[in-house]
Amino acid sequence: MASFGVRGVSEQPFGIKIGCCRVCTCINFGFVLSRAGMLKLMQLGLAMLCEGLLIQYGLPYAESIGQALTSLLATTGHCFSTTSILFLCYCFSDKSYSLIRQSLFETLYNAMACCMYFSSASYMGFICIVWLHPQFLVRPGFWAYPAMTATYYMAYAAGILHAIDALIALKHFRGNR
Repeated sequence: MASFGVRGVSEQPFGIKIGCCRVCTCINFGFVLSRAGMLKLMQLGLAMLCEGLLIQYGLPYAESIGQALTSLLATTGHCFSTTSILFLCYCFSDKSYSLIRQSLFETLYNAMACCMYFSSASYMGFICIVWLHPQFLVRPGFWAYPAMTATYYMAYAAGILHAIDALIALKHFRGNR
């Protein structure tokens, strides 16, 4: 498979072959196991990890962290929901993949998600260095600093994944596969 995508997936039969019959034929496992499907799964995984760390370790210190927490929570929440909807559409319909992927929506969504992740991760990084790190040095058991540091690193990684996805979607939009 020379290109990044699911070219040739429609020739594969859907579902799981068990003996002489197929089950779960509504699921397009060709997309799930393709590079584009793995990219969407990595985006979903990073968003879930970020959201979990923000809720578990960030919310108790929301007054200290301020708007950086709100910004990153909103970014991960919105990107997770949109990416999961796209992933489900692509899993259940090969036609949806070919129509939505080559539309301008997928390109603009991923570019916007990339910008949102980078800006909110930068804001969280600033708060971690300026505000949370001194508290971590003084207060024993202050686990908000390492958790928020890991969160903004993962947010940068998610932004990079969305940037890659935006470039691939732009290639699909232009017709180059």
